Amino acid sequence: MLALFLGPLFNGLFTAMVVFLFATGLTLVFGILRILNFAHGGFFMIGAYLAFSLVKTFASDTSTIAYILISIVAGIMVGLCGLVVERLVFRPLQHVDEAYSLIATYALLLISEGAVKAIWGVSFYSVMTPAALGGALIAGDLVMPVFAIFIIGLGILCYGLLEWILQHTATGKLMKSVASDPWMAGMLGVNVPRFYAWIVVIGFFLAGLAGGLLLPNQTLSPNLASVFVVQAFGVLIVGGMGNIRGTFLASILLCVIDSYGSVIFSEVPGVFFYVAMAAMLLMRPQGLIAGARL
Repeated sequence: MLALFLGPLFNGLFTAMVVFLFATGLTLVFGILRILNFAHGGFFMIGAYLAFSLVKTFASDTSTIAYILISIVAGIMVGLCGLVVERLVFRPLQHVDEAYSLIATYALLLISEGAVKAIWGVSFYSVMTPAALGGALIAGDLVMPVFAIFIIGLGILCYGLLEWILQHTATGKLMKSVASDPWMAGMLGVNVPRFYAWIVVIGFFLAGLAGGLLLPNQTLSPNLASVFVVQAFGVLIVGGMGNIRGTFLASILLCVIDSYGSVIFSEVPGVFFYVAMAAMLLMRPQGLIAGARL
């Protein structure tokens, strides 16, 4: 009976934090640069593949600490890729119509998929969950995998850290100022192009970090780039287009509703994510948190 009521809530929260971790870098880049980065999923995938290669090379029996460190290294490597992408792709797109940025980032997604196929091939790969994160906690008839609990805690920690940086630090206030009025920030002495470059690097770092952290939960293939893209854009839109708090709330609401809907209507799993998204946009087309970037 406990699993009937709390099981879908637990599964929904797990999926929500997976989607949120995937969407954080996407939200950050859009919130400041106003570029919808379709290539985000591609660099999430590259981060996962890099983490896989590091696991196979240095730590076949991965401890939890090694798993986290490998994810951070993968994030740093993807972040460096973001520096190149910002200079060659994002910077020329800042003063052109948004349609061009959509086309360019979609082309970048195709390039990233092609690069993965060229380097790692088209075979399917997977890694074992670190031993300390294996197993499950059992409460009555409710079974909660330890890895899922870890991801839920990690997602909440990530949100709390980002919220604290944005609301209570000078860096966060600067980010919000540049997002709100880059021209005025430049007049006050902020090197806006350099600031944009750092934001892109951080956004790509978060994509690569998420790819590494979610690696034990994924089967690696060149199709991985598109697994969470629709959900990520859904929570980005429902949350309020570029607002971290809105993205976090939208992830929880949409994924928990979808989890309960999939239990009640098991013949159409996943459809309630889009039903809930459509309903929320009809009720609040401006998003859950409107008018505030980041």
